[in-house]
Amino acid sequence: MQTQLLTVLCLLSTACPLIAQQLTAPVRMGCGIMTFDTVPGWGLRPDGKSSIGPTHGSVVIDKDGHIYTSARAGVFVFSPEGEVVQSYLGSDYSNIHDMEIREEEGQEFIYGARNQDAEGIKFNARSGEIVLRLKFPEESGLGLTKFNPTAITVAPNGDIYLSDGYASNYIFKYDPRGKYQMHFGEKGNELKQFNTAHGMTLDTRYDPPRLLICDRNHQPKGRLLHYSLEGEYIEEVITGLGMPTSVAIQGDYVSVPDLHGRLVILDKSNTIMAVLGHNPDPDKRGNFNVPQEQWIEGIFSGTHGSYWDRDGNLYVQDWNVSGRIMKLVRVQP
Repeated sequence: MQTQLLTVLCLLSTACPLIAQQLTAPVRMGCGIMTFDTVPGWGLRPDGKSSIGPTHGSVVIDKDGHIYTSARAGVFVFSPEGEVVQSYLGSDYSNIHDMEIREEEGQEFIYGARNQDAEGIKFNARSGEIVLRLKFPEESGLGLTKFNPTAITVAPNGDIYLSDGYASNYIFKYDPRGKYQMHFGEKGNELKQFNTAHGMTLDTRYDPPRLLICDRNHQPKGRLLHYSLEGEYIEEVITGLGMPTSVAIQGDYVSVPDLHGRLVILDKSNTIMAVLGHNPDPDKRGNFNVPQEQWIEGIFSGTHGSYWDRDGNLYVQDWNVSGRIMKLVRVQP
């Protein structure tokens, strides 16, 4: 009887991906106050397929709880239940590698770093209207032949920071209107240099706040750095993180996706509290080409973006050919 039941379940799973998702049980991960349950099938279409196409992007959440994730095709907006409720598609919104969301004068705006399109942008989260474009600042005098931004963040006064992480590794500072102010950093493997300044956010755990920067390819292993808003080196925060791709902060806690297929959570002392979704398979971790039929519930392949909602739940995006975004529900103690 058990063999017959398993056979029926396998046939149903093969015939209908949606049924397969419904049969998948949540997976618990983490430890202590940073324990989470996965939500199987979250963000998938009714037929069980990915809603968004190839992902190499970011996640942010607006004040109403809508989840924005960027993919190759554009930006998709999900309800907390995992349904697509809006999308911004086309050449203006494609290839957004990193995003930040910010409320300004009663409206919310998304700032994006478009790596393949050599610009930063700012657009209205509700209407999609693009209100600012940040191109390579010729007035910097650098004369770069390649500009490939990977990260963007915004200071409390509205100054904008755009990291050229896939090219020069300079971080450019603009005023709120997009006027070039300065740049800092350089490519290299020394203490105050960046070997792929891949991700960046405003670290609000400190007063005054500072920049928290992912130095993804630093040797021997990836690390996080603190810089002041004036571009001055402060400290090396933590090393040995594999390939940290981005950082997201809620209160005293920081989520750090690692391209090797895991997500690390740090506390205010920058001590590791939990490691989520670790992928033990060297052929699958850090691998863009893991198709949806090979996804494993609770196991990541190339974590690239993450964000916290107001309840402490996490939304995580994989760098993935099929387009993967996952919801992790915080387990209340």
